[in-house]
Amino acid sequence: MLLHIPKVLTVDEVTGMREALGRADWTDGRETVGAQGAQVKRNEQLPPDSEVARRLGNRIVSALTANPRFLAAAIPLHIFPPLFNRYTASDGHHFGIHVDNAVRGDRLTGLRIRTDLSATLFLSEPEDYDGGELVIEDTYGSHDVKLPAGDLVLYPASSLHMVTPVTRGARVASFFWLQSMVRETEARSLIFDLDNSIQALVERLGRDDPETVRLTGIYHNLIRQLAEV
Repeated sequence: MLLHIPKVLTVDEVTGMREALGRADWTDGRETVGAQGAQVKRNEQLPPDSEVARRLGNRIVSALTANPRFLAAAIPLHIFPPLFNRYTASDGHHFGIHVDNAVRGDRLTGLRIRTDLSATLFLSEPEDYDGGELVIEDTYGSHDVKLPAGDLVLYPASSLHMVTPVTRGARVASFFWLQSMVRETEARSLIFDLDNSIQALVERLGRDDPETVRLTGIYHNLIRQLAEV
């Protein structure tokens, strides 16, 4: 499931983050990947343990955990501390086709997760740069993703994906992974569809309607059966 989640951050939140990131010290993004990734990765990244990365990352996690659509789609158990990258035209930045590591560990907190889902939170407006599309491949083909600042795309971490070369301006984003309580992609997708149907019934019939109550019970029983916590 590839999902666009709009307005994770407000305009003011994006502006504040961009100002902080503009003052930050960036390093070569190849320092944070393995041998395979280093061959195809050309960008800049904030040091993961830097104060600004942790502070802004905590703000993003707070916004995510208050976003009903994100929670319904991801059913998160652990969210990896968000990282930040920058692609610039002057340096020909891009990230070739690759798949994310199956397991990620955080040196500062000791958190170690299975990467079920990948996420990119865009912090630059699409008109601020040319190129820089996130291209995600799935069973239905390739999807070019270039979202407004503050919007997020959520997709299976097992997907092949790439970032096309930036030819004008700069593309700034946050990216991270999460481990879901529901491991299987297909099961998460079905649960998400069920949740969307329940919410539509709530709007039409009310939360106390017998059918709404019954389906809500089915939803929670499915989570109870499938959740790994």
